[in-house]
Amino acid sequence: MNYWIGVASKDHVELGVTGGFSQLCHGKSAPLNKMKKGDWLIYYAPKQRLKSKEPCQKFIALGQVLPGDTYSVEMAPGFVPFRKNIDFLKNIKPVPLQAVSDFPLWQEYRSRLRFGHFQIPKELFDFITSGMKEA
Repeated sequence: MNYWIGVASKDHVELGVTGGFSQLCHGKSAPLNKMKKGDWLIYYAPKQRLKSKEPCQKFIALGQVLPGDTYSVEMAPGFVPFRKNIDFLKNIKPVPLQAVSDFPLWQEYRSRLRFGHFQIPKELFDFITSGMKEA
């Protein structure tokens, strides 16, 4: 089992949570293909909406990868992103980035947020999600 962080605007994460899927890195298949059945995904939202500068800066969703392959969906003419099905947990409490910033292990991983998707160790996953599951 592996643990991942995905990065997307809050409005896009909410679409995925509602639809039960993950779509990462502007619809690329490669990040999704790295995730396997049973892996866990935490979503971090740096801002509220894709075309906005209004900050969110919170870990806002948590889910487990379901069985099945990565698949594509035509969202608009010429835009056919890839998705993977995720079982998102309900009643998640958002965790502000600042609540994680003092955790020593986070210092090794924070710069990876700019990549949009990356693997983290279980210890960091447990630290972040312990605050999310308090809801």
